[in-house]
Amino acid sequence: MIWTKTEFAVPQLLSMSVAQSLTLTEREFATIAALARKEFGLELGKGKEQLVAARLGKLMRELGFASFNDYYLNLQRDRSGDALVELIDALTTNHTSFFREQAHFEFLVQNIFSDYDRRGHLRIWSAASSTGEEPYSIAFIAREHLGATSSDLPRILATDISTRALDAARKGMYKSDRFEGGVPPWLRKHLLRGESRWEGWYRIRPEISAMVDFRRVNLIEPLPDVGRFGVIFCRNVMIYFSRATQEQVVERLATCLEPGGYLFIGHSESLTGMNHGLEQIQPAIYRKRGGKR
Repeated sequence: MIWTKTEFAVPQLLSMSVAQSLTLTEREFATIAALARKEFGLELGKGKEQLVAARLGKLMRELGFASFNDYYLNLQRDRSGDALVELIDALTTNHTSFFREQAHFEFLVQNIFSDYDRRGHLRIWSAASSTGEEPYSIAFIAREHLGATSSDLPRILATDISTRALDAARKGMYKSDRFEGGVPPWLRKHLLRGESRWEGWYRIRPEISAMVDFRRVNLIEPLPDVGRFGVIFCRNVMIYFSRATQEQVVERLATCLEPGGYLFIGHSESLTGMNHGLEQIQPAIYRKRGGKR
């Protein structure tokens, strides 16, 4: 495999495959919905029947199950956890892009990285990292704005519930059709280009990958000991949760913030009405009280 320096373009959203629908009874849909709520916090309410049937039908065909009953029995018998991961991968979109919601990255540079020397060692958590675009975007701008000395750069923890998404993120390899638009000159140094049989593929450079630690974490379960963070990104995942689950997740994330630390959520999400001890700074940006301003 040969990789060379290349220009880094703004990528497009991940494409989604379309599968023919499976016919689910009302009871079968309710069974899957209850399982998804219990294991992942995923709410599959009214209006999601056709979507679930299509994605579950594709998964069943890939695994060779002819009936829902056979598939569900296998799901119950599996002790490895792999079957549940396959289910969550099928039911969620892993829908992301580099530098998604640009205003958040501008705030990170102007209000957090600019104060970096006084804040000391900075840890950042990408709490729903999917296939890696978000944590790598953070690493790109951190290296660019804070310099290339590894000891001075923040450490980034990237977590997701999907082992498949995490595996893709660790590889850091993206097809050319994932990128579009112009090429900001400052990004050209951070990406490698495939040659020969890898023509059309792009790979994150090793010094960027070294800044990110990937780990599987289910946000609706009690969190493992991940430590404290100056910044947490948890964007566009809570929209899948019930209100009660959202409140539990935000409470856990707030506990992991250092005093004065920041929580970024998706612009389509809101913490209004929740008891979380955070103050809103800008739309979808919250700060934990305490610490130095």
